[in-house]
Amino acid sequence: MSQLLTLTVPSSARARSLTTSRGMFAALDMAPDGSVPHRGTVVMLPGFMGSKEDFLPMLPPVSRAGYRVVTIDGRGQHETGGPHPPATYVREELAQDLAAVVEAVGDGPVHLVGHSYGALLARAAVLRTHGDPSLWRSLTLMNFGPAEVSAQQRERLRLLLSVLDSMTLEEIWPFLEGQDATVPDDVRSFMRTRWLANDHSHVRAAAEHLLTEPDRTAALAAIGLPKAVVSGSPDLTWAPEGVAKMADALSAQLIALPGGGHSPNVHRPEETTAALANFWGAITAP
Repeated sequence: MSQLLTLTVPSSARARSLTTSRGMFAALDMAPDGSVPHRGTVVMLPGFMGSKEDFLPMLPPVSRAGYRVVTIDGRGQHETGGPHPPATYVREELAQDLAAVVEAVGDGPVHLVGHSYGALLARAAVLRTHGDPSLWRSLTLMNFGPAEVSAQQRERLRLLLSVLDSMTLEEIWPFLEGQDATVPDDVRSFMRTRWLANDHSHVRAAAEHLLTEPDRTAALAAIGLPKAVVSGSPDLTWAPEGVAKMADALSAQLIALPGGGHSPNVHRPEETTAALANFWGAITAP
């Protein structure tokens, strides 16, 4: 489950509906304040049960580093919502969504960052477009492994899938809600609201993707695009040692963040941003 500790939106971040060739996508869009040179644009994709708000802690430091940052709710998530036909949730369709989002952002090629399930979709988009340099400057996989999730998470996802047809999302929520005392009440309320806003077909498809994702490391390694892998730990969804092995096979820069947990974007936002800004800054224009 994506984690969240604050709902504070920077004053210069703009909530918008991004009109694309594949429909409307809810987004947060924040540009540098002009005190530093504009160095590029970053598009960030949230994980399963997450939303664009998962990246709120990273918006200010990414902006200060000179990058415009756009975070989105993917098809069927939170304010992008639904309903959409189940066929629109196959991986190839969702990969096309991301290419359409970048074209609509209009500031490409972009640095693409996917967290967890968002990284699964980011990888699919890069592979489907063969690393198109007009779309992508780099790819960052954050807390994502080479293939399906861990055995423990597979068991939880199978349980979720088993009740989706007999229970409503509202009835399921009490079984998903965490009891972390550090989560403020307003955040806890928001997490419930965004879960209920999810398209039922999105929830099913995302769970199935996480259960069945094949190892596509070799195919991605063949794409000549700069890559980074962020590994917050501890993480029960993909083992950090497997993530590190994948990074090596990809010839990707490995950014290890002990204490970042499954969501270093939330728990270590400044350190995550600093490492990624160094990675982005080292990439020379083609």
